[in-house]
Amino acid sequence: MIKLTSMEPTRIQTETLVIPVCPDQAIHRAKAIRAWIRQALAVPTFQAKKGEDLARHHLPDVKASRVLFVGLGNQADVTLDSYRQAAGTGIRLSQHAAAGDAVLVVPDGDTGAGLTRDDILVAMAEGALLGNHAPNHYKSEHQTRPLKSIRLQTDAALVRKSQIALKRTTAVCTSTLMARDWVNLPANEKSPDQLARLMAQAARRHGIKTTILDEKKIGALKMGALLAVGAGSAHPPRLLLLEYHPPKARGTIALVGKGVTFDAGGLNLKPTGSIELMKIDMAGGAAVAASVIATAQTGARQRVVGVIPLVENMVSGDAFRPGDIVRATNGRTIEIGNTDAEGRLILADALAYAAKTYRPRVMIDMATLTGACVVALGEKIAGLFSPDDALRDLIDQAGRDVYERCWPMPLPEDYRELLKSELADMRNIGPGRWGGAIVAALFLSEFTGKTRWAHIDIAGPAYHKKASPYGQPGATGFGVRLLCRTIAALQTQ
Repeated sequence: MIKLTSMEPTRIQTETLVIPVCPDQAIHRAKAIRAWIRQALAVPTFQAKKGEDLARHHLPDVKASRVLFVGLGNQADVTLDSYRQAAGTGIRLSQHAAAGDAVLVVPDGDTGAGLTRDDILVAMAEGALLGNHAPNHYKSEHQTRPLKSIRLQTDAALVRKSQIALKRTTAVCTSTLMARDWVNLPANEKSPDQLARLMAQAARRHGIKTTILDEKKIGALKMGALLAVGAGSAHPPRLLLLEYHPPKARGTIALVGKGVTFDAGGLNLKPTGSIELMKIDMAGGAAVAASVIATAQTGARQRVVGVIPLVENMVSGDAFRPGDIVRATNGRTIEIGNTDAEGRLILADALAYAAKTYRPRVMIDMATLTGACVVALGEKIAGLFSPDDALRDLIDQAGRDVYERCWPMPLPEDYRELLKSELADMRNIGPGRWGGAIVAALFLSEFTGKTRWAHIDIAGPAYHKKASPYGQPGATGFGVRLLCRTIAALQTQ
C-alpha cells in the first residue's frame, strides 16, 4: 500500500505531490522545492499555518499533475503529530471517486530540535496510511476512494534504513483500519457470533490460534456476569480467545477488550440521543483483536493473548434486572444496580478468566466503559487507571509517542466503599453519579487477582462525528497503536 522512493521530486510522475511547509524555516534542501514553496507562500491566502493547504496545478518542470502544500505552522511548534496530520491531510485531499495515487515529500532540511528524520518518516507513513480510508461501503455512489498507491520520497540512504520500520508501521496502521471497519459495522451485521467469526477469520490469516466459546461453554466456566448481560438478546454471547505464541516467547501479555455489539442499556433503557451510536460499544474488543493481529505481523517475541467477551445488551422478558444477583467466574457475587453498567460485568468474567488461565505478567483491558470519563477528559483523551505506577507510566508514554493520549486517573481505596452491597459481595455501580469512571475501574480491579493490570477507558476517543486530519467521521481505531507501542516497550523489560 505504501512504498519509499528516492527519485527526485521533479521527476516523479503522480497525480498529487504533497509537500509539508513551515512558514519560518526551510525544511527541504532541494532548490526546486524551495522555489515552489516561495511561490506558494507568495499567495496571500496561504500562510502555511497548521492545517492550511494550497493546491497548484501543472507547475513548470513538474511531472506531478498538481502540487499540494500543507502547512505545519512555525517550526518551534512542530511535533511528530504535526507531520502525521500533514500527511493525513494530504492523502485525504488527494482522494476522489476514482482511485488515484500520491507522493509525500519527507523533509530533509532543518526539522527542528528533537525530531529525527527517521521518526518523521514513520509519522508521515502513519498519517498517510490512516488517512487513506474511506468508510463508504454502504453508499451506492462513492465520492471518494482510498488511493491505490502512496509513496514517501526521501534519499536513498533513508529508504534502505527505513524498510523494517515501514513494514511494522504498515502492519499496525492496516490493523487500525480493520478495527475502524469492525466498529463502523451496523449492529445488524455484527451479532456476537458474527463478529467473533470475523475477528477469528482475520486472526487465523496470520497464524494466530483462535477459539470461540459459545453460551454452553461460557456457562460451563460459570461466567454468570457475562451470561446475565446477554440474556435479553436473541443472539447469545460469545467469548473469543486469540493467542499469538511465537517460539521462545518471553512471558505473556493479556489484552482484554469489551465487546458489546449493541448496547440498548437493558431494562435501564438508553434514551434517544444516547442509543443511536451504541453499535460502537465493542471498540475496545476491536482494538484488542487488531492489536494481537498487528503483533503477530510484526513478529514480537512476546506471547500475546486477546480475551474478548462479545454480547448484546438488549431488552426482553429474559433480560436481567436491577436487583438481580449474579455470580462471576471467580465466585464473586454482584448485585445489579443498573443494567446499563454492563461493560464492567462482561469484563469481570473476562479479566478473571485471563488472569487464571494465562497467568500473564501484564494484563491490560480496553473499553468504551463510562460516560463519566468523557465528562472528565473529553472526546480525545482516554482515562488510564492502574495501581502499578511503572505500568501506568509506560502506557502513558506509549500514548504520547503515538499521539493516542491517555490521562492517568486515581484509584483511591476509600472509593471502594461505593461498591458495597448489603446482599452480595459488591454492586456494579455506586450509589450516586459522581466519580463514575473511578468506581468502574475499582470494580474491575476486583477481578484481576495479583496480576499487573491497567484499565483504559476509551469512551471518548473511540468515535468522532467529525473528520480529523487522518481520519474520516466514524470509528477512530483508537487503542491499536497505543497497545502495539506498549507491547513493544514491555518487550524490553
